[in-house]
Amino acid sequence: MPGRFFLAGGVAAQDEPPRLDISPGDEIHVLTTEGPQSMRWGLIPTGRVNARGRPVMETIINARSETVFDKTAFAGVRRAVVPASGWYEWTGQVRRKQRWRIMRADGGLIYFAAIYDVWQGPGGISVPQVATITCPPSAEIREIHHRMGVILEEAQIPQWLNGDNQTARALLVPFRDGGLSVEKANDLDVGRPIP
Repeated sequence: MPGRFFLAGGVAAQDEPPRLDISPGDEIHVLTTEGPQSMRWGLIPTGRVNARGRPVMETIINARSETVFDKTAFAGVRRAVVPASGWYEWTGQVRRKQRWRIMRADGGLIYFAAIYDVWQGPGGISVPQVATITCPPSAEIREIHHRMGVILEEAQIPQWLNGDNQTARALLVPFRDGGLSVEKANDLDVGRPIP
């Protein structure tokens, strides 16, 4: 949706080792108008409220494309892009879940549309934080999940980062059918058991 993703390396530095199981709360590479940055995956909700005016209590790792420009919880956030080699989804029952690895069919990088801000904590701490944006699934994903991350083509990154809201909103659509490959994966592939 994504809830876990992986990166083969080489985004921040050519000699960077692969990261095979990136989870919410981890530091990730993010592209912004100010250039590449490292951010915590997950928006800390301090000061954010829902439509009823109540505090948002959970960390937000994904924002829905249908409401990201309208919810007060996302007021003041800026746009970013999260590069990835692919992501994981699971199907099946607890303790019998099947892990699926999803990548671009052409082997290229995936660029997830995202939002970010900087949380100001006690004692002057600043935490740059990011959440990816989700949309309805493309044909390949529909069988395993009801949502997927918004995937931008590399040429669309400047439109997402710098365009007005109308231009950016037009990019929040499912990836083209046939553009992704889905294959079974197991815990040995990622070095961490299925949660």
